[in-house]
Amino acid sequence: MAGQDSGREEPAGAEQPSDGSREPRPGQSQHGSGGNQRSRSDDGWVAPNRETAGEGKGTWGGTPSWGPPGPWSQQPGGSPDQPGQAQPGPGQPPYGQQAPWNGPPPAYPGAAYPQQPYGTPYAPGSGNQYGNQFGSPYGQPRYVAPPKPGIVPLRPLMFGEILDGSFQAIRRNPKAMLGAALLAQSLSAILAAVVTAVSATSAGSIEAWVEGASPADLAGVGFGFAGAILVASILTLVISAVLQGAMVVPVARSILNRPTGFRQMWALAKSRAGALIGLAALLMAAVLLAFVIFGGVAFALIAGTDRAAGALFLIPLVPAFIAVFAWIAIKVMVAPAAVVIEEVGPIAALRRSWQLTRANWWRIFGMTLVVSLLVGVISQVVMIPVSLLTSFLGTVVSPHGGSGQDAGMAVAIGIATAVLGALVGALGYAFQTSVMALLYMDLRMRKDGLDITLLRLLETGADPDGVPGRGAAFTAPGHGSQGPSGSAWPDVR
Repeated sequence: MAGQDSGREEPAGAEQPSDGSREPRPGQSQHGSGGNQRSRSDDGWVAPNRETAGEGKGTWGGTPSWGPPGPWSQQPGGSPDQPGQAQPGPGQPPYGQQAPWNGPPPAYPGAAYPQQPYGTPYAPGSGNQYGNQFGSPYGQPRYVAPPKPGIVPLRPLMFGEILDGSFQAIRRNPKAMLGAALLAQSLSAILAAVVTAVSATSAGSIEAWVEGASPADLAGVGFGFAGAILVASILTLVISAVLQGAMVVPVARSILNRPTGFRQMWALAKSRAGALIGLAALLMAAVLLAFVIFGGVAFALIAGTDRAAGALFLIPLVPAFIAVFAWIAIKVMVAPAAVVIEEVGPIAALRRSWQLTRANWWRIFGMTLVVSLLVGVISQVVMIPVSLLTSFLGTVVSPHGGSGQDAGMAVAIGIATAVLGALVGALGYAFQTSVMALLYMDLRMRKDGLDITLLRLLETGADPDGVPGRGAAFTAPGHGSQGPSGSAWPDVR
């Protein structure tokens, strides 16, 4: 057979069967019959069909022609010296040695490939290389930024985000923000325009009247003028307090990208006007009381001792008074927002503001100081050239006052200056109010988890015409924060 099979070389040293035949392989017969028919050898062996292939069963009476698989190190045939075995090919392990598998080998034909046990670490290099190129190992979630549906993201805010969100709130709600700010600044602007016009047109007549007036007449005019200024100032403060609280509404709605007009803002905030007026009255009374106390202490120091010694005692007293005043002002700064958003009374709003600003005083003070300096510098940069120009025009048009065309020009210049000042003041007022409102929302996110409530509103789309955060309950310090449904939220901030 070796001579007749010209296309196949037998390995050296392999013994050939004495009868010149080979042992039949599975699926073949000695007579070379193929096809779909089952071949039977002289010994009675029948090739397996599709039903019995891979099951380890032959036709030797239901018993397999080979025994159960032994260890992996044993090969059928024993050694390469046995008949019918070829030498191992290049790169294959010698007979009798284990193959370099990373895991356990397959058992026998037809059995499932063994799986890696649970908890066993992967081999080096078998991880998720796709995720590694982004810096996240396999199996670890990547960072997902909080959603930002509106002017700020729904998480505790940074200073730059508060500034940017304040500008965006004005840009997205110009009618509500600038309209309310103009109303808040209108009384002071009108008062300034009237004073300017009267001074420009009646300078000569006033001087003549003063020369012939009695001291009682001068005192009456002075008290009347001071009373008018005081009434206008009180009205300005009251209107400013109400509108400042109302302007919190468009800022809060802009967080969820809900634009707000002036009418809608007033419709949502008018129910809180009484509480805002009461809050403004309390704050004004507290300020007046503080100045009265400071004035009484200063008068007692100067009157009770030598004037030089009293003035020496006043030197440290003035900075201490300013520091205490600034500390209290920062502690109650977000009270108007609490009145509108949480629908509480003046006393409860002051208490709530005191609670929210706890452990955040220096942060709020720094932001407020920077914003105040920014608004002041921009206002002066705009108003100083205008003031110089109007003064120059007033001197040229009506150098000595008078009446007629010169007086009318002076009045027009004064009114234009007051209007421009009102516009600049309205922009600064709207920006500062937006910063205050976003500071309040930031403190609520840090203390109460308000960002979770806002995220729920964003997902459900509930109350599209309301004020975000209104109705969200809060608890006293140490009792944990609660959501609108009353379920406790873990304090993780």
